[in-house]
Amino acid sequence: MFLSRPTPVLPTADQALPGRAGLAFPVPERHTVLGTRLLGPYPEGLEVADFALGCFWGAERKFWQTEGVHTTLAGYQGGFTAYPLYEEVCSGLTGHTEVVRVVFDPSVVSYERLLKLFWESHDPTQGYRQGNDVGTQYRSAVFTHTPAQAAAAEASRDSYQDVLTAAGHGTITTAIEPADAHAFYPAEAYHQQYLDKNPAGYCGIGGTGVSCPIGVAKADG
Repeated sequence: MFLSRPTPVLPTADQALPGRAGLAFPVPERHTVLGTRLLGPYPEGLEVADFALGCFWGAERKFWQTEGVHTTLAGYQGGFTAYPLYEEVCSGLTGHTEVVRVVFDPSVVSYERLLKLFWESHDPTQGYRQGNDVGTQYRSAVFTHTPAQAAAAEASRDSYQDVLTAAGHGTITTAIEPADAHAFYPAEAYHQQYLDKNPAGYCGIGGTGVSCPIGVAKADG
């Protein structure tokens, strides 16, 4: 049982694995479901969002099934090791968490709507795990690309905390940090659109059952 395991600990920059100068594997050109480019270039007018909510296999599917999403890409973010491999991330010695990069059309789906999907698709109070998936690579995080994204993420976190608390849940542990401070590294080809290639594969994504408000900032005072 996960309750008997040692508590995962994030490494410091000095403790992290050294990494490499570039990708050690090729990334597929196209999304297997949407047919769009994984690494770009992307059409003008689209925006990028990065979400970590546990195992990226199930998380990526949540987003590619959303209208207005142009493409999704599984990857690693928030750590120290450059261009990490999956096995290195799973060792807990890179500092990364599993992330889904979401490229979306804001005229079709708002960032606030994506935040709602993010919050409701996992339990953001669990720290370094999601369900039985335990490790620093499963921690919850939002990596924001603009000041507007940062403000929206913080407002939605505060609003969701209110309804979670009312429902008897604990404190949100989700990190909200600027994406430009944490390089995004694509994951290996077999992770990309994993549940499209393996429909009966492991998902591991599950929410609290508590609905998150959209675009409602917590009142001052």
